Amino acid sequence: MSPGRPMRALPATVWALGLVSLCMDFSSELVHSLLPVFMTSVLGASMLEVGLVEGIAEATSAIVKVFSGVLSDRLGRRKPIVLAGYGLAALSKPLFPLANSIAVVLGARFVDRIGKGIRGAPRDALIADVTPSELRGTAYGLRQALDSVGAVLGPLAAVGLMLLLADNIHAVLWLAVLPAAAAVLVLAFGVREPEAAHAAARTGELVAPRALRGLGGRYWAIVALGAVLTLARFSEAFLVLRAKDLGLEIALVPLVLVVMSTVYAAVSYPAGLAADRGGRRALLFWGLATLIAADLVLGAAGSIGAVFAGVALWGGHMGLTQGLLSTLVAEAVPAGRRGTAFGFFNLVSGAALLGASVLAGWLWSAFGADWTFFAGAAFTAVALAGLLAAARAR
Repeated sequence: MSPGRPMRALPATVWALGLVSLCMDFSSELVHSLLPVFMTSVLGASMLEVGLVEGIAEATSAIVKVFSGVLSDRLGRRKPIVLAGYGLAALSKPLFPLANSIAVVLGARFVDRIGKGIRGAPRDALIADVTPSELRGTAYGLRQALDSVGAVLGPLAAVGLMLLLADNIHAVLWLAVLPAAAAVLVLAFGVREPEAAHAAARTGELVAPRALRGLGGRYWAIVALGAVLTLARFSEAFLVLRAKDLGLEIALVPLVLVVMSTVYAAVSYPAGLAADRGGRRALLFWGLATLIAADLVLGAAGSIGAVFAGVALWGGHMGLTQGLLSTLVAEAVPAGRRGTAFGFFNLVSGAALLGASVLAGWLWSAFGADWTFFAGAAFTAVALAGLLAAARAR
């Protein structure tokens, strides 16, 4: 089957959710591509403070995903919860240009990530609800690819607007409100939820501990795998700051996320196809190997070109692994428990990201940028060795 045929066979709701992700990521990455520089250069934040802000924000998102996922299973409805999450994220966008301290930035990131947490698990469960099992890897790959297109367009817009507006970061941050509003409108009018999925969801356990016990060993093995991958990968804010430290001017700093997201988008859909065709173990191993290479290149980088090479490898790792993990979670549990499953999966991954980002900020402040990335490479190498040993044992 050609790559285009499964893409055309995907339900319209998957395409609509992909477009919603594109618009919201356009807005979010426009903000996030400038936020590390805004925090350090305008507000005077330390690297440890950057790590704390990013880690707390992502951990908040992960915790909220648990409750939204469980709630979507209990109610038998996904779309209203997803809409609430995207709406809250859109409302957070004006807080960034209004920020005059790190505390306000943390508050804005907190609200934004609560919105992300509310929408994440129900959205991923909704994709599984509307997509045939033989196309789920393709569906998650497509949504992630469209999400990554938005993550390319946002930083590109940030570069153009910074040059046009003479490095006026506040003005550029205000413009991020527009694509966020567009995402909410597309979701409200373009996404339909199947009635059959509602009936299946209502059969799920109403008590979270009982529901968790029923998810099975295969699911918890996938949760552990996701945590290991996240521990080895800290916030992308450190990629932006690595480029700035090596001399990239502020107006061009968003190009770091452009490169990462371009590779991420290019790899996500082919990786989804490969996952549907039985290449999952290879995707996982190559994803870890690519992250090791990315960390080594970024740690040793002495030029902007080397930074961009490391960032491209980082994007390749994301494309190889993120859609794969969503596919594995969706297939490991019954339909009525998918919201709960995605919620707890993201909780564990978010806790791992909090620890990884705080550690990265401390290493950077105490020993320098190279230690941050070399430590990431070492942890990933240990994880890869463990997976290889487990595969041989099987």
